[in-house]
Amino acid sequence: MYEAFFGLQGKPFQLNPDPSFYFASRGHQRALSFLEYGVHQGEGFIVITGEVGAGKTTLLRGLLERLKDGEVVAAEIVSTQLEADDLLRQVAARFGVTPSRSDKSTLLSELSAFFGALHQQGRRALLVVDEAQNLGPAAVEELRMLSNFQLDSQSLVQSFLVGQPEFRAILQRPEMKQLKQRVIASYHLGPLDAQETRAYVEHRLGHVGWNGDPAFDEDAFTALHRATEGIPRRINTIADRLLLAAFLAERHDVAANDVEEIARELDDELGAPELEAGAASAGWPAAAAQAGVAAVRDAAMADRLARLEDRLALLEATSSMSQSTIRKVVRIVQGLAARDAAR
Repeated sequence: MYEAFFGLQGKPFQLNPDPSFYFASRGHQRALSFLEYGVHQGEGFIVITGEVGAGKTTLLRGLLERLKDGEVVAAEIVSTQLEADDLLRQVAARFGVTPSRSDKSTLLSELSAFFGALHQQGRRALLVVDEAQNLGPAAVEELRMLSNFQLDSQSLVQSFLVGQPEFRAILQRPEMKQLKQRVIASYHLGPLDAQETRAYVEHRLGHVGWNGDPAFDEDAFTALHRATEGIPRRINTIADRLLLAAFLAERHDVAANDVEEIARELDDELGAPELEAGAASAGWPAAAAQAGVAAVRDAAMADRLARLEDRLALLEATSSMSQSTIRKVVRIVQGLAARDAAR
């Protein structure tokens, strides 16, 4: 909607993960180094955690994009409370394995044969599980059992487990002891600092041809970091709304008070304190309650922006018709007034 107004070639702050917008902050580069180290090791588990919207999925997609033509055959699963058997079926489906029968022993046998065939070709399997905090103990145990597949003393499948901060606490449980022993590296992806927040915004704008329009005041970046706590998805959400507000006001600058106003509007619209209190009263752990609120906030915000853009598009499409209608009404009113004056 606002791209043409600012001379941009695309939308810079979309919420969907896009590896082409990857921003190499210190934390993201360190997390990527851990992932690349894991790929090089070719065994065990690599664990990456981070807040909702910290950029974990974008990081993964970028890594998988670089691996797709190499010796590693990667498959990604987004965990949504999968039971153990369902998880195994998802693993098979993602690797393109269609079992001849539905029983678990056949599924495991044919997965083992598939991984063994890759090994004979000089290739190996990498399983990436996103939203790993949703996995139950039985599903995690199935992942550990998959890591037992070996041939010639080499592991046939390696796993990356990516999740929200509470997954770190899950790994400390006694029943996770055996899996934890196979974790060869782990890293927690934190938020961007103030300088990185500015660089992140400018990076994404530059990716779509930004030439300084709109101009951001120095204090606007400080306010943006304070309002978002350096979480990339939150930055995207507020920055997108900022550009939309500037476009509607026909302005080419963004100030700190604009950021603060948008942040207040979003909090009022989504009722974050009430949502968090409701999640806590439902028995969610504090971290899960905050993560759930952030997810609801981001989804609701994206929906509101989409509906607002639809309305603006409709207004633009009907503007010429509206102007014509107004002129007709004015002529009618003028005619009535002239008639009354003649009386």
